[in-house]
Parts: sequence; C-alpha cells; structure tokens
Amino acid sequence: MIRTPWRRRDEPLDHAELARLLPAPGDPELSSDRLSGLEEHLMSEIRNLTPDASTGAGTPTPEAIPEAPFAGAREGTRGLRQVRRSRRRPVLAGAGAALVLVAAGVTALAGGFGGPGGPGSAVTPPAGAVPAPVVQVARGSTEGLAGAVADISGAAARAELPEPRPGQFLYVRSEVSWMVTWDGSDGKNESYVEKLHPREVWMSPDGDKGWLVEPYKEATGRDGITLDDPGPVRPSLNAPSYDYLRTLPTDPDLLLKKIYDEAGGEGSNPDQQAFTTIGDLLREQVVPPKLAAGLYRAAARIPGVVLVDDSVDAVGRHGVAIARADEADGARTEWIFDRETYTYLGERTVQTRDAEGIKKGTVRGRTAVTDRAVVDAVKQLPAAPAQGDRPAPPAPSAGT
Repeated sequence: MIRTPWRRRDEPLDHAELARLLPAPGDPELSSDRLSGLEEHLMSEIRNLTPDASTGAGTPTPEAIPEAPFAGAREGTRGLRQVRRSRRRPVLAGAGAALVLVAAGVTALAGGFGGPGGPGSAVTPPAGAVPAPVVQVARGSTEGLAGAVADISGAAARAELPEPRPGQFLYVRSEVSWMVTWDGSDGKNESYVEKLHPREVWMSPDGDKGWLVEPYKEATGRDGITLDDPGPVRPSLNAPSYDYLRTLPTDPDLLLKKIYDEAGGEGSNPDQQAFTTIGDLLREQVVPPKLAAGLYRAAARIPGVVLVDDSVDAVGRHGVAIARADEADGARTEWIFDRETYTYLGERTVQTRDAEGIKKGTVRGRTAVTDRAVVDAVKQLPAAPAQGDRPAPPAPSAGT
C-alpha cells in the first residue's frame, strides 16, 4: 500500500508531495480497452462534480476525485473509488489531468518521487534527503500485549488534559521524517528519507481554523500557512476535529465497529486500514482521555496487532510499541509508548522484509511528539516546560 504522511485538509502540497500521492510506476499490464474504460469513467466522475464541490473553477476537491488505478497494479487490488480524505486539503491545480495520465498508463509524473510507504524513482535524490536509517527488525508477539494495552489505556484514561474553550487552539509539535526513494546511476534502488525536521500545528476545536509551520516544506515557507477552512466541512474519521472526537463512543467494540464500517473498504485490507485509521486519529491530535483509552483497547482487538518490546521514536526515545505489519508490503507501523509512564511518544514504520525495492530493516517513517497543549491563538507557543520535562534531544544517527 502506498502511504503518505498525514495531511490536514487545507494544507497545500508542493509538486514533490503531490507526486507522492500517486502510485509508483510499473510495467503496463492492463489492456487498452480496460484503460480506456477507466479513463472514461474517471472523466465522467470529474465532469459530474458540482461547482460547490470544487476548490476553484473546474478544479475538483480531493475527496471528489476517484482514485485512478495504475498500470501494473496487482491483480485483485481495488478499482475506482473515492480517495480517502486526508486531513488537509492539498492544492490540486492540474491534479485531475495528472490522474488521467496515470489512468491512461502514462506514469512519467509519478516516477519522479516516492511516498513514505512506496518507492519511486528520480534522476537525483530530492533536495534535503538523506540515506534512510536501517535497523534490526525486532520480533513482535501477542505475548504480553493484553497487559501492555491495559497499562497504556489506563494511563491514557487518567491523563489530565486541558479542555479547549471556543476561541482557543490545540497545539501539537513533532519531529518528523518520511521516505522518498531514488534510483542510482548504477540502476540500484537507494532508499532516502527527508531530513528530520520540526512540524507545528494549531487547530481550533471545531477544525475550522488553524495554522501550520513546517519550514522544511517549500510549500509552507518559514512563516507557515493557514489551515482555515474556506467553507463548512463535515468532520469524519478521516478529517476529525476535537469536537468531532468528543462525539465518538469510548467503548472499544463500538469504536471498532464504526471504524470498520466507515474505513474498512480502504487500504490493503480492512484490518490494516482499521489500524491505520486509529493511528491517524492519535498522531497529530489532542485526544480526549477516555476516547484515547478506548482506541488503544480497540486496536488490540485487530487481528495481526502485536507488542514490540523495544522501539525508538524520531528523537531517540526508547519504549514499547503496539504494532502491525501490512501484509501487502511488509511495512510495520509501531506506536511507541514510554516504558514508565505509558505516554504516547511517537511512531515508526519499519520494513520487515525486502519488498518494492526497499530492504528489510529500512525505517520508512518516524515521528516524535514533543509537545501538546492548548493555547489562545495561532502561532502562540505554550509555556516552556520545566527542565526535567523537556524531551530528549535528537539522538545522532543515520538519517538525521
């Protein structure tokens, strides 16, 4: 499955990030009749969009653009459907044309970059990219999983988080790095990742207003960009606001049913998509304590979820991890928790087997949450923590 870093619904992409949304190129296997039919269907869907569903004259929104299958797609993969809504709306000038090219088997645009979950190729590595770290893949097991999840969910339920008032903003600061890949001049695939960099997000409780600062990304600039929503948006599992999260059930069985019902048709299989959906809800959000506890207990009931005794977040903090490997590509996503406090630290995605030109042990993505708070305005920073509460500095390693 092609993964991309999380995005809030109003967050624009530069050309590199847009290309990462497209599948990696492959050798054409679909018949010309099939390709023509898919292209015709795609164009029909775009033409049927109403003016209210567009971000500009004739430009469809990402949630309205059907996903175009790519030449060389594996047998049995899903056909045309609506793309899963990301949590920020990318700028899609020309994206409809790009998707039509992919549907027609012209994959030159997608060949320039690789997403954090899937390889691509380029003549030279993207600017700022560094060699991907490679680690020993730790064994995952269901042994001890129930006890660990009980400790993690208990700590989450007891967490004392400030309740945001209207007019305030939820603030999350992270260190992040996602994968790109590069084909060397010798024809060998080399794995590269973005240089580890900070990302700060402010979002209003209703999700209508926000701000992003991520200087590493060319599209955001040093001062950041607005995430204000230009129009009313209905929150969902794929575009949650804090107010929306407060409406969700906290019972793990009810949560899991809702997640499978609403997101089970996406991703490589329903179980993997359920795990991914929960991770998306937890990663860059201030989650109400009882809901966070319910989400962890729900995740433990997904087939294939295991406990990893030792994992490391993006700034070098060690912890235990709740993890699941995607059967489609062998990429294992690990949610990392402090061994003593069971606080969520961050996330790491590790390749568990050689696949798609990516070697076993390659770290495809990593994050570390270094601050969560409630503040009174965008760009406002929370009060500095006490010295003993500060996160550990990034540990020197390959890829940083």
